[in-house]
Amino acid sequence: MRRNAVTFICLTILMPVILSQEKDPGWGIKFSGFVKTDLFYDTRQSSASNGLREGHFYLYPDNVLYDLQGNDLNANPSFHILNIQTRVKGDISGPDAFGAKTSGIIEAEFFGTSESDINGFRLRHAYVKMDWTGASLTMGQSWHPMFITESFPGTISFNTGAPFTPFSRNPQIRVTGITESVSFSLTAYSQRDFTSPGPEGNSNRYLRNSGIPGLNIQIRVPAGNGFTAWTGIDYKRLRPELKSAANAEAKTIIGSFSVFANVKIKTEPVNLLMMGVYGQNLSDVMMLGGYAVSGVSGLYEEDKSYTNLNATSFWADMSTNGKKVSAGLFTGFSKNLGSGDPITGNVYGRGNNIDHLFRISPRITVTEGHLSFAGEIEHTTATYGTMNDTGKVTNTRNVSNLRILLSAIYRF
Repeated sequence: MRRNAVTFICLTILMPVILSQEKDPGWGIKFSGFVKTDLFYDTRQSSASNGLREGHFYLYPDNVLYDLQGNDLNANPSFHILNIQTRVKGDISGPDAFGAKTSGIIEAEFFGTSESDINGFRLRHAYVKMDWTGASLTMGQSWHPMFITESFPGTISFNTGAPFTPFSRNPQIRVTGITESVSFSLTAYSQRDFTSPGPEGNSNRYLRNSGIPGLNIQIRVPAGNGFTAWTGIDYKRLRPELKSAANAEAKTIIGSFSVFANVKIKTEPVNLLMMGVYGQNLSDVMMLGGYAVSGVSGLYEEDKSYTNLNATSFWADMSTNGKKVSAGLFTGFSKNLGSGDPITGNVYGRGNNIDHLFRISPRITVTEGHLSFAGEIEHTTATYGTMNDTGKVTNTRNVSNLRILLSAIYRF
């Protein structure tokens, strides 16, 4: 309550200052955003780790949980109504600087930063961009470079296709080179709201203590006729511990690589988007995977070694381009590929007892002016089992949830 009150007071003070700025042809800010109400019904339970913010950001259903009579306690329905996705955005334009056109974006919403902070006002995007002829520089918090802003699932659900697509926002510095045929980008990033798991829970300290930021390099190729493709490599490394159980310095660092490709085909009647990811330790981008202890070295140091948990994922999204009525279909599949080395200790990650995930979700949106009403049916199946020492899941069973989502969206 105190945080929300402080936020409201700050906005109340700053808004007149912003609106009272002298008109300058080289400076300006344009506000936009939306008010969104989501009503959703689930046929099965999902815990906080499988569906964030009281289930609003849905990932997958909970595993079976039997009582003494053999009843599955998680096979019970639930419903909710939430407005926490409501957001406001400011697009800032400014005079040229250092020979570049300058711009900036500030965007926030009421999603909060944790379950206890639901309804809290939180930062989504805040960055400055400089554009030269043939190059650009972006500095601030924005989408993780594996989240392609020109080609992502158009679901009504706030999960935007997660956990089948990378989903994260990160403080970063991105340099982009642009030619007539292709563009290249190099990004160095840290972690803030989306962090990696480890011995002390989810935290960005494991990436910080590794000594270098996450790194991403990708290429964008527009092939004409509405066809555009992206491909890239992502690398990050973590230092899970600074001190071992024997009070010695723990020096082990685990590095993780991911590769991805994204394709967008845009025509007048429909759009088709597709993406494939193969990755190690993807839990920080809301996907299956993580890492695990694979051994202990040194008789006195007891410094742990680690192995990556690998996963692959594919999704496709098709949508029509109707101005008043549009329809779409999302489908995704994700598979646990196991670990590189045998697991001998603790496992840190997401969905460690899931062999694979599958989702299909049709949707429809009706728009009149600034107001849209949307409906989506989201069917998600998780194949649960037991992880063995190779990181693979055996003795599996399918668990499914059907979510019915209705939304009202008023844009401004």
